[in-house]
Amino acid sequence: MIKAILIFNNHGKPRLIRFYEYFAEDLQQQIIRETFHLVSKRDDNVCNFLEGGSLIGGSDYKLIYRHYATLYFVFCVDSSESELGILDLIQVFVETLDKCFENVCELDLIFHMDKVHCILQEVVMGGMVLETNMNEIVGQVELQNRMEKSEGGFSAAPARAVSAVKNMNLPEMPRNINIGDINIKVPSLSPF
Repeated sequence: MIKAILIFNNHGKPRLIRFYEYFAEDLQQQIIRETFHLVSKRDDNVCNFLEGGSLIGGSDYKLIYRHYATLYFVFCVDSSESELGILDLIQVFVETLDKCFENVCELDLIFHMDKVHCILQEVVMGGMVLETNMNEIVGQVELQNRMEKSEGGFSAAPARAVSAVKNMNLPEMPRNINIGDINIKVPSLSPF
């Protein structure tokens, strides 16, 4: 099972952090620092697997990583996961990001964090691998983008809803409602 996905730059600045196991926030920060120090001091020509740090579970966990340009993609997994399978998953994730952002860079992860999380959730959810087919992942992300565009974006939805209610042509509101022996007086409502 995947315990955490960490993406940070060459200086140790986190760009995406996703823990699938609860850790207190201060412990998460220590894990990020320790993971960065373990991964960044390794040469590029050595194996991309190493034993997990002391904070995240020691020898029961493995850190599997890839270094692309200015970013480290690190997956912390338990001993049940295949190292090569996770390495391939990192490759699929990076290629999907590259396809969605057209030559992905660190700034894409900073300024399009919502889209990056959406892509990650198509690949991994709850620490379990959902999808490894890049075309399927890209298709789902494109579908999400089309839905957002057709709706004018999620952030514009509340404003559109208020506007739609204001522009509705409702007949005059009844002042009294009579149901059998019950008489209900409706207070006058102010316009929007």
